[in-house]
Amino acid sequence: MTRRTKQVGELLREELDDIIRREVKDPRIGFMSITSVEVPPDLRSARVFVSVLGTDKERTDTLDALRSASKFIRFHLKPRLRMRQIPELEFRDDRSMEYAQQITATLREIQATDAARGIRPAAEEPAAEPPKSGESA
Repeated sequence: MTRRTKQVGELLREELDDIIRREVKDPRIGFMSITSVEVPPDLRSARVFVSVLGTDKERTDTLDALRSASKFIRFHLKPRLRMRQIPELEFRDDRSMEYAQQITATLREIQATDAARGIRPAAEEPAAEPPKSGESA
């Protein structure tokens, strides 16, 4: 991604978040956050990655509501953006936060197992002293 597409993506993320929170009144939209927006160099479309907190049904309902409101959202984007053409919005599910939680849980499990076995983490092991100046290693 170029600097321009990154800037447009970040601007879109901020404006979309504001529009969805203030203007879209669909009860199907649950607790969600826009994690990132990817914009191709032609700026004609935008992939909006949304993280939804809740069950699979709440996630599906939120994404369906956002997809159905995409024209409404684009209409409200027009006066906020100084662009010739407002990109088509494609809302996608972002499960990276769930994946990160799974990794964290697995690491904690490993750490607990190691502690039960009496294995110290590498960070706690004493480091070898570096050679003093004038001495060879």
